[in-house]
Amino acid sequence: MQNSKKSLYIGSFILILLASFSIVSQMIYNYESDQQDLMNTFASPSLSHLLGTDQYGRDVLIRIAQATQLSFFLAFITTITALVPGVILGILAAYKGGIIDKLLGFLCDVLLALPGLLLVLIFLAFSPGNLLFLYLGLALTLWIEFFKVSRAKTKSLLVEPYVEATKSLGFSFSYILKKLILPKLLPLVFTISTFSMSTAIIAISSLSAISVGLRPPTAELGSMIVEVLPYYEEEPFLVLLPSLIIFLIVLSLQLMSKRSEDV
Repeated sequence: MQNSKKSLYIGSFILILLASFSIVSQMIYNYESDQQDLMNTFASPSLSHLLGTDQYGRDVLIRIAQATQLSFFLAFITTITALVPGVILGILAAYKGGIIDKLLGFLCDVLLALPGLLLVLIFLAFSPGNLLFLYLGLALTLWIEFFKVSRAKTKSLLVEPYVEATKSLGFSFSYILKKLILPKLLPLVFTISTFSMSTAIIAISSLSAISVGLRPPTAELGSMIVEVLPYYEEEPFLVLLPSLIIFLIVLSLQLMSKRSEDV
């Protein structure tokens, strides 16, 4: 338990540190992420460009800060969009059972037949590089896990003796849901949420890296790595920095999930 608490604190600290970095950097330096200065390419770190510039003379610090913000935002909004219908439909399927449960289970099986990344690629085929299609494709992939866990957990809780006793005493389902089901379900949902955010961040970066996700000049961590790969030998720092940010975001979310697993 002590180790899991430490994991939560360390994960939260790293996440807050990254969020603060992405916000404060843009408050201090008044650059646009796509602002080019071709006379100042690959500039060394200085007071005017704290992390130097890239191959187009763009400020690296600002691009990293905006890319971190974009990753956070996309991962968060995608996870919320998957979480809400996934949990609601999971509880509904467990409570109603019958044809509703079977239909929703069948829909999940159909979607699971397609690899998640392939489903996102199908969406992006309609409009490559479109933020909306990327977001919709990821949300459609991620809601299944929320649905399956919510349904299984709710089903197991509904047959517990204390829940049966509460039902026999005439308490409404909304009361049972609020007092007996959600307190047991929410820690699991939190764990899945952290995994989903990690999955979303890795997927967004991977798709951008193979030029089917977000595209330059949008500051995105995966596309930033690919853009400077031809200059890796001269400027390895520009490749390693966005890779490190991806690693730290995913690490912080994984550490936070360990605490919720023990609740």
